Amino acid sequence: MELLAPAGNIESFYGAIGAGADAVYLGGDRFGARAYADNFTIEELQSCIRYAHVHGKKIYLTVNTLLKERELQELCDYLSPIYEAGLDGVIVQDVGVLSLIRQNFPELELHASTQMTITASYGAELLKQMGVCRVVPARELSLEELFKLKQDTGLELETFIHGAMCYSYSGQCLFSSVLGGRSGNRGRCAQPCRLPYRVSCKGRSTEECYPLSLKDMCTIEYLPELIDAGIDSFKIEGRMKKPEYTAGVTAIYRKYIDICQAEGFHRDSFHIEKKDLEALSKLYIRSEKQTGYYFKQNGSDMVTLKNPSYNGSDDELLQTIRSRYLSGKKKLPVTVKALFRIGEPAKVAIVQGTTKVTVTGTEVTEAIKQPVTGENIKKQLGKLGETSFYAKKIEIESDDNAFYSLKAINELRRTAIDALEDALIFENHLPVRRDRKEVTNINSGKMYLKNPKAEKISVSVMTLEQLRALVDSDARCNILFSNASLVMEDKETCLTLFRNLLSRGMCEEVFLTFPYILRSKDYEELDQMLSFAEENADIVKGIQIRSLEGLGYLLKKQYKGNVYTDAGFYMWNKKTVEEWKSYLTGFCLPYELNGSEQKELLKDGLAIRPLKIIYGRIPMMISANCVAKTTVGCQKDRSDGAMKRATLTDRYHKQFPVQLDCRHCYNIIYNSVPLSLHRDLSKWKESAEPLVCFTVEKAGEVAAVLNYFSNRMESRECVLPYDDYTTGHDKRGVE
Repeated sequence: MELLAPAGNIESFYGAIGAGADAVYLGGDRFGARAYADNFTIEELQSCIRYAHVHGKKIYLTVNTLLKERELQELCDYLSPIYEAGLDGVIVQDVGVLSLIRQNFPELELHASTQMTITASYGAELLKQMGVCRVVPARELSLEELFKLKQDTGLELETFIHGAMCYSYSGQCLFSSVLGGRSGNRGRCAQPCRLPYRVSCKGRSTEECYPLSLKDMCTIEYLPELIDAGIDSFKIEGRMKKPEYTAGVTAIYRKYIDICQAEGFHRDSFHIEKKDLEALSKLYIRSEKQTGYYFKQNGSDMVTLKNPSYNGSDDELLQTIRSRYLSGKKKLPVTVKALFRIGEPAKVAIVQGTTKVTVTGTEVTEAIKQPVTGENIKKQLGKLGETSFYAKKIEIESDDNAFYSLKAINELRRTAIDALEDALIFENHLPVRRDRKEVTNINSGKMYLKNPKAEKISVSVMTLEQLRALVDSDARCNILFSNASLVMEDKETCLTLFRNLLSRGMCEEVFLTFPYILRSKDYEELDQMLSFAEENADIVKGIQIRSLEGLGYLLKKQYKGNVYTDAGFYMWNKKTVEEWKSYLTGFCLPYELNGSEQKELLKDGLAIRPLKIIYGRIPMMISANCVAKTTVGCQKDRSDGAMKRATLTDRYHKQFPVQLDCRHCYNIIYNSVPLSLHRDLSKWKESAEPLVCFTVEKAGEVAAVLNYFSNRMESRECVLPYDDYTTGHDKRGVE
């Protein structure tokens, strides 16, 4: 197993290696999900890779943001010198990035970031087929789910064992992005989850508290269970934290992983010393500790309801860590042997452990004026300075009247050190350096027919009330995307309503929309959803998926219908579209690209049909934890259906509707106002199919919105049926 430590700067990096990390993950100055860390220049990355490899450690580079079209063009040039230096792997979120790296950097391991929201085996298996060798699954998975994922796919698993926890499924959070333009998908999250809110649900309301702020994770006491689950890499969170945190936490986990290995993982004999537990509590822990989702599904004991701020740190502890692990590079002892005989080539041998290298220089000559002394030679050969070594012993054999320039001795030393580093890296079975071919084929260059002008809107509904409102309206729609969970609750009613729409020519096609999050516990229901779609293929023409798990499931089941994605199945660049084109019929343009960037994506046409959301509340968070259960109590057993509601109210009295999906046990937190692009509808229908998404609207609101957009599609003037709205990122985009 691997202990994987974070590094936000050079000092943290050396501290992590010194404290016993097997591997370090870090970010360059571009394309990483911690834009506000110090991060590393290319030269620093090259140096860190060589240093790590000398010590038998690995380096993984975070390239775990979504890339815009113009940025993708720059990725290969950025990665080339780091790849050539021997980089071990990249952690990626964007499928276009994954495709490009696989194509151009074949020796580089591809690790799927937790930002990809991998929740079960079908999505992981799909990534495996695309070249991924390691998955960082969603933090929300239990140990049982992780064990099954490992057994089903054989992929390496990397999971978080310590540090801060996101409230949302990683990759499914637009909260910071929508409220302030700082996107978590671009490494710039402003953490609105750490702010106070009031929660209202079913007539009950709380005082202001912190319902979205999870306690920090600490699993040190459960290492035997994590090892037994088959996890390959234990990951410490914290690239934004201080070097003392990185080194201190790494050292303690190193200690107990080694104990587990020595004792054969025996639970009964495993315990943590009190001083080590106290040390972890004093190293930048937010309020109290918890064990994440490994042993529980959710709950108020996971949340810092009263105070989300960090505990104070212990100055004495920090100083101890600093003196022990942060005093510079970890150095290996070497023995240096040199031979300077007149008339023979100079020789320098360096020995580290069982590894020995010897280099030869030019011929040693007889001195005309001032000979080189043994002390001169020893002094020059002992100058190991910024290298990974220190001279424990130096043995010199030289003739009394020998001459060799100090410059030449220094060159011999440098050559010998380089050769020793190469030899150690080779013995550690790690890359010394690589060559690479020229960058090829960023995009296929293939042209597609442009999409025809849209004549009708498409509509998405979440509830039976919304579906009935659509049937009762005069609105004509192209595709109806109906919540599949809704259909499972009342199949006959939904079928009747679908037939009504189709027979009257009010709808062209019906699709079922899978849930946002799919886990192994949902497989039975997925089978029922798919059976319903296939048995009623004359009515249900396709399925809309919201995750890699959904797509992987349909491919595994060899589904023959059409497949669309929603806006949370990210398509930020043409390379991503190219990668998915053989699987999909259509996709939703993403919320976070501005209008110009979306138009650039659509330029020259695409192989699959684009949808553009012109109305709907943006889902800002999908969370396994539940704001209702955390504050006013679990709502699951109430008799008012699987979809229930709560409300979050912030400091500015903005109200955010929360959909409690009790059927699948997750929350959807929506924006306080709907997205509305009514002013630009005429422009968008020339290049994409307009989509109206209903989420929390009542029947009267549905009817009014449908009437409005139907009229606008016909270029008829009408009164906007709502006062407050946002244009989202259509004008501004994200950094």
